[in-house]
Amino acid sequence: MTHFFHWWQQIPRQIDPVFLAIGPLQIRYYGLMYLTALLVGYLHVRNRIRKNKTQLCPINLLQWEDYFLVAVISIILGARLGYVLFYDFDYFVKRPVEIFWPFQPGFRFVGISGLSYHGGLIGIIGASVIFCRIKKIHLWKLADFVIPAVPLGYTFGRIGNFLNGELYGRVTNVPWGTVFPQASDGQLRHPSQLYEALFEGIFLFCLLRFFQNKKSFDGFLFFLYLMGYGAVRFGIEFFREPDAQLGFVFGAFSMGQLLCLFMMLTGGVLMLWRKNVKEQGT
Repeated sequence: MTHFFHWWQQIPRQIDPVFLAIGPLQIRYYGLMYLTALLVGYLHVRNRIRKNKTQLCPINLLQWEDYFLVAVISIILGARLGYVLFYDFDYFVKRPVEIFWPFQPGFRFVGISGLSYHGGLIGIIGASVIFCRIKKIHLWKLADFVIPAVPLGYTFGRIGNFLNGELYGRVTNVPWGTVFPQASDGQLRHPSQLYEALFEGIFLFCLLRFFQNKKSFDGFLFFLYLMGYGAVRFGIEFFREPDAQLGFVFGAFSMGQLLCLFMMLTGGVLMLWRKNVKEQGT
């Protein structure tokens, strides 16, 4: 077992995050995993639409393809702007061009680094409200129908973070700790990306699937997701290294934890509101 843990501790050092390099262009495992996450989510919902009778689906295949494109764009824009506003505003307010500039000096393409989950969530919620109004689709029914597929994407996305050696955990002495090259101190750290892949991904997916046919009103699964993700992420943040430019923003809490608290509160308030609406029969 000692030999296994020693091998495991060095895994991030042995992984080359670049899958393929063509001149200055690099294709990283990180990007491939995120593409996989999007593809899995797309196919999962598409399969549900094809298996269910039309009257049971709030959206048809053509509408789903349109919505998926809108969702991807809004998530990327929201995630980037959320990172700028929540995590590094002082830097980007002085360098606004760099918000969407994918090149380093010498025109070396590096892509856009720095995305915020909560910013992406705000982006897709806003886009979904507009999309549903234009297409005359029931917002809460669509949210409940699509949301179980979302955690599947997190599983692959967080594995991508691990392969890229980023968003690593805090220093630890647990035997399954790993050494991340991007952490210059060379100490063992929690593989918090894998904790997130397990709980934000697999656990939350199973939770939503369990309640999928047990919901008592439209919107229930979406609000359960908000509270469930917020709770899981809040707990895992205690093992994750805070962003270097921010550190702890309120006592022992990180920015991610504060945003998750707001997320859980919002989910709880909306769930009570929708439940009250149903009981009143409106």
